[in-house]
Amino acid sequence: MEINESYSFKSDNIPVYIKIQKKKGDFVPTYEVNVANITHTTEIILEKIRDEVINKVTISIGDIINEKKDESLNNTIRETIKEAIEKHFPDAPEKTRRFLTSYLVQKSLGLGSIDLLMSDDALEEIAINNSNEPVWVYHRKYGWLKTNIFLKDEAEIQHYATIIGRKIGRQINILDPLMDANMVTGDRINATLKPITLKGNTITLRKFASKPWTITDFLIENTLDYKSAAIVWEAVQYELSILIAGGTASGKTSMLNVVSNFFPPNQRIISIEDTHELQLPKYQHWIPMLTRTKNAEGKGSITMLDLLVNSLRMRPDRIIVGEIRRKEEAEVLFEAIHTGHSVYATVHANDTEETITRLTNPPISISKTMVPAISLVIVQYRNRRNGKRRTFQISEITKDCSPNILLQHNIRKDEMDDVNKSKVIYPTLNLFAGFTEKDIEEELKEKEKVLHWLVKNNINTVDSVGRVVAEYYINKEKIMEIVNKNKKFDSLEE
Repeated sequence: MEINESYSFKSDNIPVYIKIQKKKGDFVPTYEVNVANITHTTEIILEKIRDEVINKVTISIGDIINEKKDESLNNTIRETIKEAIEKHFPDAPEKTRRFLTSYLVQKSLGLGSIDLLMSDDALEEIAINNSNEPVWVYHRKYGWLKTNIFLKDEAEIQHYATIIGRKIGRQINILDPLMDANMVTGDRINATLKPITLKGNTITLRKFASKPWTITDFLIENTLDYKSAAIVWEAVQYELSILIAGGTASGKTSMLNVVSNFFPPNQRIISIEDTHELQLPKYQHWIPMLTRTKNAEGKGSITMLDLLVNSLRMRPDRIIVGEIRRKEEAEVLFEAIHTGHSVYATVHANDTEETITRLTNPPISISKTMVPAISLVIVQYRNRRNGKRRTFQISEITKDCSPNILLQHNIRKDEMDDVNKSKVIYPTLNLFAGFTEKDIEEELKEKEKVLHWLVKNNINTVDSVGRVVAEYYINKEKIMEIVNKNKKFDSLEE
């Protein structure tokens, strides 16, 4: 397959031009980064200015770690660089001087060319494997790509890791050669030093999504269909607990974010994560919480279990957990369900049956009598053939702890097939809400109409989807009138 795509974006004031090409004979497409107006001569002058600034401004570790001092230091360096640019490029237009200032600030204080990559919203991951290989990126559309960026040597990779570590109060060195942490921007950093990684020092940056996935995006991308989405919405609306399973990079957290779109605005939601990835609508009563790793002295760690136990004292209506890994976490989680809380969590498993096996065997080892507290299991998967993410199964867990698959993805047709009738959700809604099967079917069709309308009107941000859902809960007749007449959502305010 020939790939040839070009686009551009700005990183601060720096215009960046990207060309993605897969030529005949290439195994992996190339992600080529170009910055305009930087000639070899200009680069030499900029390096000279950079040396001048470094000699002029003294930087201490305390300045970098202290947020206020760090900001003041950045301003000082920016002003010093600005003055030097004006001195060396007196005839350059103001726009060019701003561009050169931003470029040099990025090289002096930041991660150089890596900062340019961080500004590309199309990238999910940036991977530095060593100084002998090009930097790799994971593109939302094309998957893994090689770039035309190389780092100078292993010392530069370690320097970048150190810069990031200092800003978040962490350190990486020969005695402590592993670093895994969250940056203040929400991005995740993992770094390792040689010889732990044999070929050289590494940095892996997982970018925080500037626009998180919504149910609209999932429907447009055919990640799941309208019927499946309506069932998920119905389960969330009536406070049934949901477990999202899947393998690595299958879209579990994205689905968790999508499920969160359906929470009502009048309930208290507590989310617990290792890495801040969830983004809920601003209309919701949401308390996000993050775990914390131990410091250099081995103290101060806050585990998921600590936060889970604490969250039960915060009067939550719903609890979201990034991932269940251990028995203690699962026990508290299932206890929360049995005491009346709705719980939403993720777990590593490839299908519903494997999810039950994972929960009831080491290291989690939950009693089979507790597992049916989970009403719905959503299984995500990534097709290894084409890289597309899909919802593989939507299932119930029956009272005897066996799976009842409602819908399953047909890989050949790329659509969801009906498998079995509900044995859990329908009877539960009948018992606690008084719904007949006909009532439930009518509600599902109603929700499908709303979902079609969301897609048709391109309502695809977390806040806009959250607003529609909130209005649906408090003013359903008005929303359905808008949907049935295909009006714009702004007409609600008329």
